[in-house]
Amino acid sequence: MMLGALSIGVVTNPRTLSSHAIQEGNCADFTASNLSRKFSHFPHRPNGKKPIFIQLLIRQKGNPTPRTFVFALSNESDESERGSSPACTDDQMLMAWEPTKDPDVEVVASGPHSEADLSQIAEHLGNQGSLLDRLKAVHLHVLASEQWNASRLKLCHRRYLVSATNLIHYLALKCLDVEQLKEDLCSIGLLNLETINPYVLASLTAGIQMLENLNSYSLITKENICAGFSTLEKQKKGEFTINLMRKRTSSNRELLLGPLQDERTTHIMVTVGREATESETLITDLLKTGTTIIRINCAHGNPSVWSEIIRRVKRSSQMLEKPCRILMDLAGPKLRTGNLKAGPCVMKISPKKNASGSVIFPAQVWLSHKGAGPHPTHLSPDVVLSIDGQEFLSKLEIGDALRFSDARGKERMLKISKKFHVFAGTGFVAECTKTAYVQSGTKLYIKGKKNKCLVGQVVDVPAAEQFVRLRVGDLLSISRDGSAEQDESNGPSIGSHRVSCSSGYLFDSVKPGDPIAFDDGKIWGVIQGTSISEIIVSITHAGPKGTKLGSEKSINIPDSNIQFEGLTSKDLMDLEFVATHANMVGISFVRDVNDIVVLRQELEKQKLRNLGIVLKIETKSGFENLPLMLLEAMKSPNPLGVMIARGDLAVECGWERLADIQEEILSICAAVHIPVIWATQVLESLVKSGVPTRAEITDVANGRRASCIMLNKGKHILEAVSTLDTILHSNSTKMKAKLKPLVLLSHLF
Repeated sequence: MMLGALSIGVVTNPRTLSSHAIQEGNCADFTASNLSRKFSHFPHRPNGKKPIFIQLLIRQKGNPTPRTFVFALSNESDESERGSSPACTDDQMLMAWEPTKDPDVEVVASGPHSEADLSQIAEHLGNQGSLLDRLKAVHLHVLASEQWNASRLKLCHRRYLVSATNLIHYLALKCLDVEQLKEDLCSIGLLNLETINPYVLASLTAGIQMLENLNSYSLITKENICAGFSTLEKQKKGEFTINLMRKRTSSNRELLLGPLQDERTTHIMVTVGREATESETLITDLLKTGTTIIRINCAHGNPSVWSEIIRRVKRSSQMLEKPCRILMDLAGPKLRTGNLKAGPCVMKISPKKNASGSVIFPAQVWLSHKGAGPHPTHLSPDVVLSIDGQEFLSKLEIGDALRFSDARGKERMLKISKKFHVFAGTGFVAECTKTAYVQSGTKLYIKGKKNKCLVGQVVDVPAAEQFVRLRVGDLLSISRDGSAEQDESNGPSIGSHRVSCSSGYLFDSVKPGDPIAFDDGKIWGVIQGTSISEIIVSITHAGPKGTKLGSEKSINIPDSNIQFEGLTSKDLMDLEFVATHANMVGISFVRDVNDIVVLRQELEKQKLRNLGIVLKIETKSGFENLPLMLLEAMKSPNPLGVMIARGDLAVECGWERLADIQEEILSICAAVHIPVIWATQVLESLVKSGVPTRAEITDVANGRRASCIMLNKGKHILEAVSTLDTILHSNSTKMKAKLKPLVLLSHLF
């Protein structure tokens, strides 16, 4: 609807209007002359009170017959009456938040008048509705929406009541196409409707007051407009001020994510896994460089690994006197590839070569005792080898040559180039100029003094990560039984590969022709055939040289309506651990209100009233149902937040829509005053390769509007955290001070 000219009639009537008529617009043929007849068959309110009806008369261009929308507005001053609206279903009560587009419709406005005057006023204002009139009409529309959702708001916990009400105001504003109104307000520098999400009512009221001060007269006087909502305004005095709304935003952020130090405004979250238990300094270094929240993904690892990570986080936080909270994500019903057969325990050492095959830079190998700790953070070795033999390492010196026979029987050599003292011993950097394959048990030899030969042995070489390499045109078989996994070591058959997925949801929901994506959209295909135990996929998108697909990688079917359960049996077991050890729990793949109802029931069952809740928005349905899910979650007192999980979200909704979707999520969360976590592929190139892209830096700067930004683990994670902290919290005043001031032309004469 174009709010070019708006007509709102407020009439007192003892009968209510059906919710269906309001929501579906079935009262579009109402006119001022037949309101009594149209309303005559609706039942009385249960308490016998008289509501006020706000009538929007919408005049379509070229059509003299006005269309009418009517909203119920309470006419009682008693606070207890605010929640006395008749019961309605969720969809009936919560107004649609997608804007209505109708370029052929214009809306005209007036204040409270008798039924006989409505047509006359609509005619008069059809082409003459002032800016003040239109803004007042929007104001009334927002208040009417609140009253219509009064029973829903009454169920919200008192901690969230004002914020939930502001969300309803925001959604009501989103129902209207106010583009012209935005332009008109901005043209006089009065009010920007794009930025009022956190305090809708206060901003609209302030705009009306300023316009009334500017205008010596208006078609709708202040006295008239107050007759429609003065009661609500009195109730809201002190509740909906801009300062109070800002305080609620800050309070909710600190309640969930914790306080920030050194005038910082954005938290940094880092995902860690088993690697954190293998390094004595990783957690400490993360906290030193700016990390304030550690994330553990329950889809990986086990309680023993999680307990050790948490122990180290708490120890480092206490030692450094830096607060650090812990978020644990429940695995949820996410579809993943199964574990491929373990590869050989062999590690390849590869020097850098030019196009002709000549070595231009030897491979860097880190050698240390198993318990010595990690290498210094400024080093980036190509290979890390653990050596069993303290005496052997203690005899090594710079310049020594270590000879060994690799897994193929080839004679190779490592030359010691650097020596470092580490956490619990000594470590060395060695150079290798030829390709070698090292395995557990490989023996290193060095001639010592008196020509005595010392021997060290390589231990704990991890199994090589297995994968299938998929190219466009390949066929991929997904089996329900993991025993059908392909053994890549024997060489796959050309164009045919096998992986597994243990989830029955996948096999029960897909059909031929459905698109399917793997590993956050790096690989795409089309389903060619299905059975109870197998799915055949034709690969349609992969890298020019093929793309690797490994174990536990995501599977997405955007066009399939897979009916997941809210919390899996694994989630329920993990939740008990999370409640005991973590500050927050991430709820993966929430899709609708039913998921939140199940979650709330479990929280109440375990009496977890202080555990922070983070709703991870990863699907199209999760995005579309976000307002309803937030209102349901706010029935509990738990600290609440939202994570924009952009990996799955982009695949599910389409890459081209991601930017708009994340903007909408930020706006909704700003309206309800809850913190947002900006996640997935943040500074990914920097984390993995040590060099960021320009787009990544811009993405981080854009993410400053969120309360927290999350980084995933990688080889250069410490450098990425330091860079992110600098971008987020650079002092803008100092930056401005470096700019040279412009020389005034007058100084030149």
